This record gives sequence, C-alpha cells and structure tokens, in this order.
Amino acid sequence: MRIGDAAAAAGTTPRALRFYEERGLLAPPARTASGQRDYGPAEVARLRVIRELLALGLTVEDLRAFADRLHLLAQDPPRRCGSAEPGATTSAVVHQRLAALDAEIARLTELRSRLARQAGAEAASK
Repeated sequence: MRIGDAAAAAGTTPRALRFYEERGLLAPPARTASGQRDYGPAEVARLRVIRELLALGLTVEDLRAFADRLHLLAQDPPRRCGSAEPGATTSAVVHQRLAALDAEIARLTELRSRLARQAGAEAASK
C-alpha cells in the first residue's frame, strides 16, 4: 500500500512515516517501479506499535534505543521486547520515562495546589 494508505491505517500522516524512517524507527520500505514507497501489513503493525508507545509518553528518542526490537511488539500476540533486568536498555528507557512522568506529575500537582491556594485567598478577600 502507498504511504497515504499506510499512514491512514496506522492513524498518522505520511509526513510522520517519513520522519520515523529518518529517525530509524521504520526501515525504508520497498519501492514500486515508479519509486513510491510500498508498505505491507508488517510495516503498518509496526507503525501502530510506534504510535501506541508515543501515546504512552515515550519519545522518538526513547524508541530509538530499542528500535531493533519494536517488531516483537507488533507480533500477535505481542512478545516482550526487552529484559526485565533493571539494567537492560528497554527496561532502563521505560524506567527513565516513568521517573520523568512522576516528576512532571509532582510538578503539576504542586502548581495546581499553589493556584488553588491563590484562588482561595482571592475569594476570601472579596
């Protein structure tokens, strides 16, 4: 299938597919005789995995760390793409992202508390 059809099937855009290819998340697809990219079901499945992992808060750079194992998550049923060992690349990337998310949640919680206190103080002074 052509790039537009593959992008639509994966819920993204042709530009994103080209970007994932440039960043090493997606292997360069086969080309038609006229030079157009030609994607198959395996590439669409991989794209769906990429999109799901990005939606979970991982970054493109995070995914690059274990791009060579993303195909394992695209299998049916999905297989683990990393070791449960804390020092393993996949595990380390996920733990780092979880720590970053926890830090952001803490920051936003504090910001919300400060704003609520400020709003309460303003309401009390009126």
